[in-house]
Amino acid sequence: MSSTELPGALTAAVPPVTPPPVRVAEGEELRQVTLPGLTLTVRSRPAEREGLEPALYVHGLGGSSQNWSDLMPLLADVVDGEAVDLPGFGDSPPPDDGNYSVTGHARAVIRLLDASGRGPVHLFGNSMGGAVATRVAAVRPDLVRTLSLVSPALPELRVQRTAVPTGLLAVPGVAQLFARLTKDWTPEQRTRGVLGLCYGDPRRVSPEGFAHAVQEMERRLQLPYFWDAMARSARGIVDAYTLGGQHGLWRQAERVLAPTLLVYGGRDLLVSYRMAQKAARAFRDSRLLTLPEAGHVAMMEYPDTVAAAFRDLLADQDSNSGS
Repeated sequence: MSSTELPGALTAAVPPVTPPPVRVAEGEELRQVTLPGLTLTVRSRPAEREGLEPALYVHGLGGSSQNWSDLMPLLADVVDGEAVDLPGFGDSPPPDDGNYSVTGHARAVIRLLDASGRGPVHLFGNSMGGAVATRVAAVRPDLVRTLSLVSPALPELRVQRTAVPTGLLAVPGVAQLFARLTKDWTPEQRTRGVLGLCYGDPRRVSPEGFAHAVQEMERRLQLPYFWDAMARSARGIVDAYTLGGQHGLWRQAERVLAPTLLVYGGRDLLVSYRMAQKAARAFRDSRLLTLPEAGHVAMMEYPDTVAAAFRDLLADQDSNSGS
């Protein structure tokens, strides 16, 4: 069986392949949280001491909780961090209701926080996860202490040409067509394509990091719902872009009360660098970090710089609360 075959392509003569387990970095732990109609995998790194405020990290389209494995240890002395695999991504199975909209993902995050009782948290989001985190912060301000957004997928009137192929995944049938057209691509070829799209400079990825990314790509391609989760989530982002009124993402950004850190990369091919100033104006209590050499995943390319910016945000909150 081709590892890129879609749901429904399996026959009784060819049993489904059991994907290998997800990678767990040293010092990390995985657990599953089962909720009605929803199972979420949570990646955690034990805090360096008791009593630290909780943090939750939310990945983007096609990503997983592993996207935060470089940043989490850098903040383990100031927050008690967990990263979630959104429904249908990482090691989390699809949601029973098949809802991959931004609202659906936001609801999953809210349900996780309500069930765990960890809120309010320092909430981080990248790309699609940034849109999800924005919605969570707007509708449930009681759950969010601070908001840190890395290249958040907020609506753009003029989408970058380099982002168009990703947006086309939202068109019915395109994901299936892409799967067929690329069925002979090796995991190494696919991984290089993803890194070229997401990193400002893919050469920053170490050989070990590239090997881990290839391993994860191989694992994902064996999941029978991989392309469906990608296509439906991409459609959810497009739908969120076109939603107006009180539920529009920019309107919700204006309603966010939590102090907000915004991180934008100058070489981002998916979220335009020109949106940085608009975002800084939209979020009422915001600070902006621009990284001219970074791409779409600054927390993976420049984790030390992003960690330092969050520490500054945290220090300011501690100073204000003590004054």
